[in-house]
Amino acid sequence: MAFQGRRFNCVGVPTPSIHPATALEGHRTNSSNPETIMLRLGAVSYLNTKPLIETLPGRLGRSGELRLDLPSRLARDLAAGELDIALIPSVEYFRGGDDYEIISDAAIACRGPVWSVRVLSRVPMNEVRTLALDEGSRTSAAMSQVLLAEMHGLRPKTVPFPIGSSPDEIDADALLMIGDRAMHPAPGKYQEIWDLGDRWCRWTELPFVFAMWVARRSAVADPQIRQQIEDALNVSRDEGLQQFETIAKREAAGHGLTIEDLHRYFAENLHFQLGNGERSGLAAFREKAEHLGLVPASHSPLQD
Repeated sequence: MAFQGRRFNCVGVPTPSIHPATALEGHRTNSSNPETIMLRLGAVSYLNTKPLIETLPGRLGRSGELRLDLPSRLARDLAAGELDIALIPSVEYFRGGDDYEIISDAAIACRGPVWSVRVLSRVPMNEVRTLALDEGSRTSAAMSQVLLAEMHGLRPKTVPFPIGSSPDEIDADALLMIGDRAMHPAPGKYQEIWDLGDRWCRWTELPFVFAMWVARRSAVADPQIRQQIEDALNVSRDEGLQQFETIAKREAAGHGLTIEDLHRYFAENLHFQLGNGERSGLAAFREKAEHLGLVPASHSPLQD
């Protein structure tokens, strides 16, 4: 299958700062209407999230509050019941089991090269025995291990690659890198470089889903509440797709990108719809990750 477009990050470049709360303030119950439940939402503070949340605060109105945070914290708080709904990495959805459900067809996915999710190897890839995993993405960590196992039959020993560390400080055959440090690796230091989005899509002939909106089932048991929040998330996504230029003008300089490149990144390299192909890719990833023991086994099929 052919892949078109420029190679931009499909996992997301972290914004310069992370705000623990933003846009909406409130409590569990709306003070102006005690009968109205305030849903607590969380989203990752990454560049590729912007189209999904650009107009979301206005769409939620007084029915919900939105918090931006790190993926690991969002996953922790959703599991603990401190959030009702969160945009979380796919592996965290798998780990949530039957307590979780996908509540929207808005997602962050890719259908080809992603540029900033790479495995860079100091030895031929089929000789990798140790793999340093970037601590910024558990999904990419699982993805890299799945591809090495599937394509070369490898189960390398894994070691941490802290976010603040230099590649030169890490003693490993290969390194998983995401974000800025994956985009511009030092020349001449690596024998082989894999773009994981490209490798996944070519190997499986399926898209890859990095994150999606997930709810605790108990929080959206009321059909009316569930429909309202689903509509808000989907409409916010649809509106965000029309805001690429606005977002690019605001965000490009802070990420070292031109407005044109960032607009192209949103329009051509990222995919924000959880369609049938994406669901098939998600199911394939879960099956492969389960087989390697990277996520808990589940007997429940993914939602249609």
